[in-house]
Amino acid sequence: MAEPQLSVRSARARDLAHRLARREKRSIADIVERALEAYEIREAGREPAASFYARLAENHGTDIDLEALIREQRTVHPGPEL
Repeated sequence: MAEPQLSVRSARARDLAHRLARREKRSIADIVERALEAYEIREAGREPAASFYARLAENHGTDIDLEALIREQRTVHPGPEL
């Protein structure tokens, strides 16, 4: 049975995937999989901006002091344990 294929219509993405595959001595599929996994990890858990601002408006009204909110949440890092 043939492997599933991903079709990309962007010439730039295709060229970049080929260039990275040659440089890293990996298959194009491996490069694309790794890139998508890295993207998923980086973007996972992020709240969309629209829902973030809606939540802020709901919890704090329209006039909020973002700097004060940030200062309230800041904590001092204890530093490395030696």
